[in-house]
Amino acid sequence: MLISIVVPCFNEAAVLREAHRRLAAVAASIAEAAFEFIFVDDGSRDETPTLLHELSAADARVRGLRLSRNFGQQVATTAGLEHASGDAVVIIDADLQDPPELIAEMFSYWREGYQVAYGQRSDRAGETRFKLWSASAFYRLVNSISHVQIPPDTGDFRLMDRAVVDAVLRMPERDRFLRGMVSWVGFRQVAVPYRRAARFAGETKYPMVKMLRFAADAVFSFSFAPLRLAVWVGFLALGVALAGILYALALRFFFDPTHWVRGWASLFVAVLFMGGVQLISLGIIGEYVGRIYGEVKQRPLYFVRERFGFPENQNRAGGGL
Repeated sequence: MLISIVVPCFNEAAVLREAHRRLAAVAASIAEAAFEFIFVDDGSRDETPTLLHELSAADARVRGLRLSRNFGQQVATTAGLEHASGDAVVIIDADLQDPPELIAEMFSYWREGYQVAYGQRSDRAGETRFKLWSASAFYRLVNSISHVQIPPDTGDFRLMDRAVVDAVLRMPERDRFLRGMVSWVGFRQVAVPYRRAARFAGETKYPMVKMLRFAADAVFSFSFAPLRLAVWVGFLALGVALAGILYALALRFFFDPTHWVRGWASLFVAVLFMGGVQLISLGIIGEYVGRIYGEVKQRPLYFVRERFGFPENQNRAGGGL
């Protein structure tokens, strides 16, 4: 049997050799399977491509996939999945925060009949309280508004059976949230708890802005709750506007008219309430319409600049060129 390990990389030159060493050690400890390591260079600007060529020359199991530019981690991971030929496929980041040694335990669960074994973080070293709180709030928010339940405190680190990989690859959406997509397809899944380490080297590739964008992809891809929220906010604003009208009428008929400024109440109600609600509603609708626009263009998810280390019969067409 063949196990494919997909490793998305973006400016990871500082950690690649250590990542390969630990992955090779894991492969050596699992005698029942052969391995291939698919490193996907997502438009790196450091020495990542050079190091991947060196690793491929030294280890025939290393395959390199260089994308034409930076398409984002989710698309780079998808490119790796589309080029993986294994009976099972592992997704793991290059930064070694997720321990490669856990793959052996995931492999054992797979041999027992589980089709997805996903890593679940019991502890997260080197992360701020705000990051921990925001991550916890994110999963609880998504699970409260979505019909798909995503296990909390999980990332993309997981082992998937070939049937699961093929099912995920049949989902062609552009705004990809892989951990949600894997939950959506179902199959028999099991959590594998672990302590997440600090980055081995380098810097995080997910600053606050990218994290917020990633969270938006999760919410808008798996829930219509924002649209329903816009409706309820509209009703709330209508109620507040009616209360404002009653307040204005009370001022008009029951208080000293010398303190009355003609027309201020109607402007107050119309601008502050109805205008705000309309802008919020339009923004939410715009998010969904923009995603529909992106889908109907049917552009490829990515373009490949270079492939190396792949035997000819292992190149898979997939959704990129």
